[in-house]
Amino acid sequence: MRDVKQLGRWLVLGAALVLGGCATAPDDPYADPRDPFEETNRSVWKFNDALDKAVLKPAALAYGKIPEPGRQGLRNVVDNLEEPASFVNNLLQGKVSDAGVTLWRFTINSTIGLAGLFDVATPMGLTQRQEGFGEVLATWGVGSGPYLMLPLVGPTVPVDRGGDVVDGLYFPLDNLSGPVSAGRWIVKALDTRLRLMEQDRLMENSLDSYSFLREAYFQNWRNKVYDGNPPPEPVPDYEEDLGDDFYDQF
Repeated sequence: MRDVKQLGRWLVLGAALVLGGCATAPDDPYADPRDPFEETNRSVWKFNDALDKAVLKPAALAYGKIPEPGRQGLRNVVDNLEEPASFVNNLLQGKVSDAGVTLWRFTINSTIGLAGLFDVATPMGLTQRQEGFGEVLATWGVGSGPYLMLPLVGPTVPVDRGGDVVDGLYFPLDNLSGPVSAGRWIVKALDTRLRLMEQDRLMENSLDSYSFLREAYFQNWRNKVYDGNPPPEPVPDYEEDLGDDFYDQF
């Protein structure tokens, strides 16, 4: 366990050092300090957006034609494979009760639920307690690092993606064959894109879709770290400088 902790810390620290060494202070005094690579990130966002329209969105729409019970079964299998990682990550945060629920979920769904195809545990009151190692690092006080827009992957921060690397070292994810592992990521990507279809109109109607997506990512990340109850965010310095008179104009 200690080796896993150390590996996660070094992964995040290394990414932060490399990216931090490349960061430059933005000239715009109103620039978001969380996004020091905004110019590059926006370029990657344009690439991802074009790829989404050409490939991912059409694929997700085709995936959506699979009857809901079939898609639900695939989601169940993918979620079940991640339960052991959630068990360890709950323990690392001192959430012993949640870890117990996760262990029971994996045991029941892997047996009675036919390798996770059916979620038998939830109707029994054992609801999902999903936790990633990135969330563990965040609760340990590891900083998120700079906001990044990665090709094909999308919005993230180093601690989030570094945590995914560690989660992949847990059983049974570490034993998956190449095709099975690829299939798992494809199902997650298509299912996530299909669920985000409802937000397409919000993105299209926003003044700046890039900023909209960035704020949505940080809101979702904070909700995950604080289990849906995040503390109030501090007001950025530039907003304090504007004063109440500025907002009274609107």
